[in-house]
Amino acid sequence: MRILIQRVKKAKVDVDNKTIGEINSGLLVFLGIKKEDDLESAIYLKHKLVNLRIFSDENDKMNLSIKDVKGEILVVSQFTLYGDCSKGRRPSFDKTEDPILAKKLYEEFIDLLKKDIPVKTGIFGAKMEVFLINDGPLTFLIESK
Repeated sequence: MRILIQRVKKAKVDVDNKTIGEINSGLLVFLGIKKEDDLESAIYLKHKLVNLRIFSDENDKMNLSIKDVKGEILVVSQFTLYGDCSKGRRPSFDKTEDPILAKKLYEEFIDLLKKDIPVKTGIFGAKMEVFLINDGPLTFLIESK
């Protein structure tokens, strides 16, 4: 599993011109799932994400986690995080998980997060429009072991 994290002041995701998920201060998380990912991968990324100290403290040092600042998370599925552009001119998606299996793991990841943090989501597999006000900008890429 791979997550692309952006610290945001606001973010929302629309499907068919309707807002599906919206947050204020927090993290926009794009989630990619590859073949052979499992619940252990989701647990690892959940712990990494909720404890990652990427919010500023009173001295403007990145020293606080999403839990510390009581922020929110918006999770958006994004299979293209595993698009391989190394050969030819068209990305290969051979590494991405089957959509049925990926959706199950996506939902498990969200359920794990909801135990610690308020979470909003897009719609798995839908064509989405994502809007955000990046805070920093700060963007990090984390992959499960």
